Amino acid sequence: MVALPEFYVVSGATVKDVIDDCPSEIFSAIEKAYRLHAAGESINPDSYFLRFPEKPRDRIIALPARLGGDVQRSGLKWIASFPENTAANLARASAVQILNDPGTGYPVACMEASLISATRTAASAALGAEALSPSPLTGTLCIVGTGVIARATFDWLKFRGWSFDRINLFDLKRAEAERFAQWLRSNHDERAEVERSLGAAISNASLIVFTTTALEPYLDDPDLCSHAPTILHLSLRDIAVNVILEGQNFVDDIDHCLKQRTSVHLAEMETGNRDFIAGTLIDVLDKKCVIDPKRPRIFSPFGLGVLDIAIADLVLDQAIAREEATVIPDFFSNSLRW
Repeated sequence: MVALPEFYVVSGATVKDVIDDCPSEIFSAIEKAYRLHAAGESINPDSYFLRFPEKPRDRIIALPARLGGDVQRSGLKWIASFPENTAANLARASAVQILNDPGTGYPVACMEASLISATRTAASAALGAEALSPSPLTGTLCIVGTGVIARATFDWLKFRGWSFDRINLFDLKRAEAERFAQWLRSNHDERAEVERSLGAAISNASLIVFTTTALEPYLDDPDLCSHAPTILHLSLRDIAVNVILEGQNFVDDIDHCLKQRTSVHLAEMETGNRDFIAGTLIDVLDKKCVIDPKRPRIFSPFGLGVLDIAIADLVLDQAIAREEATVIPDFFSNSLRW
């Protein structure tokens, strides 16, 4: 007889504790999820965007996914991005993650997922930085857009052993960049400077991280990247087509990324082909693609739902083992047919 699964709720506090305690396991889970996806051991449908005509910067996104292999977990992330939240000192993004039982299909967990989402973005960015940098783990860092994802990405870069001689910051809201700089100086003893222009911020940086809420490209001068930096294009819409075409481009999933007017999607529409895509991150890790140290190397990860599944599955297992996942009795009050 098939048993009805229990239903758990996992709080944001527990999610944070597990992520803080298990960075190595999470980093391994991210790479494993990428490899399972590349091997066809996943289902990762297109994300669905709920948009609001009266508020074009706001959106809520559904990311369904299934991760196979020895994970065998399905689920859905439902994540809202409302940039104006920051004016009230609220985080831009909020999210929940649903996980489903592989045998019955019943939901087995609802988890706070904004930190899961930030973690998978930042950890995969750190993986990309290592793979695409000719001299990884050192140099000058530039961060454009100084919010939650920027902080998470910096933390994961430091966890992976990066050491920076200088950190350049740029944000359209200078006060946000100043706050970020103070956090870097006080908490990490970093040499951080807020630059007055985008060009000044990126012109001497060996590693550039874009974590903005831009809707249209604005980096349109290829000369600013002529020193061949590694670029983590996490916000996907910052770089103009002419700069994209000058670089060596890598994505997490080609079909997934070339849509929704991302910079690489705009490049495809302008050129009529995908020849400018060198490959995926796994292609680099498996040495199917060789990085070119003389060109900007641009990693544009659209964000795969299977990465959220990988981290959420790990968090749920840990939360249950620690007795920090709350069981909701009788959540399925009418589960029997007769």
